[in-house]
Amino acid sequence: MSGFLSSSIGRKVTMALSAFFLMFFLLFHITINFLSVFSPDLFNEASHFLGSNPIIQFGMQPVLIFGVVFHFVLGFVLEIKNMRAQGTAYAKNNGAANSTWMSRNMVYSGIAILAFILLHFIDFWFPEINTKFIQGNWSGTAEGMEGYRYYGELTHKFENPLRVTAYVIAFVFLALHLLHGFTSAFQSMGGSVSRKRTLQAIGKAYAIIIPLGFIFIALYHHLNH
Repeated sequence: MSGFLSSSIGRKVTMALSAFFLMFFLLFHITINFLSVFSPDLFNEASHFLGSNPIIQFGMQPVLIFGVVFHFVLGFVLEIKNMRAQGTAYAKNNGAANSTWMSRNMVYSGIAILAFILLHFIDFWFPEINTKFIQGNWSGTAEGMEGYRYYGELTHKFENPLRVTAYVIAFVFLALHLLHGFTSAFQSMGGSVSRKRTLQAIGKAYAIIIPLGFIFIALYHHLNH
């Protein structure tokens, strides 16, 4: 594995695979979150199932966290290696003539997304870990809340306009990141040039619809709290 990652092709393929994994997770995540708009009860039921299922908690959750860390660490490694490989020629090259703004600034959109993930962990994941693993409460209920607590906790977080603003900005950066990352991932896996336009069309749709969906959820709960 280390030998595979030491090659340029190996790193790009591995980066693409981790990107596919995270893009699939985003699709799954927004599907669950959209339930909070249409049916709070269904959202609570789905959240409790995922939050109390041992396969999810002790199997998939560590894999997801590893995938997130791996993707961003490898992304920064690739950026550093690219800068070193190009050397002084990089400064003389007119990047705007050869690549898009998104492709030249993936590292910066990645940093913004990483900062958002930390905020998201502070808002939801850390309290969840505290509730279940430290307090030992796996019931999905909380004092002062009727029924399961998940919907109430979600809507409470989106009462703060500053937090909602931060989420909206983060999802704009996510859209910019995905606009290049989606097509790049397929090309790294051997996508043909003839399919590039199709991949770009699908990538643009994904990169716009998914972040826009998350923005809608945040604004919906903020305006209806």
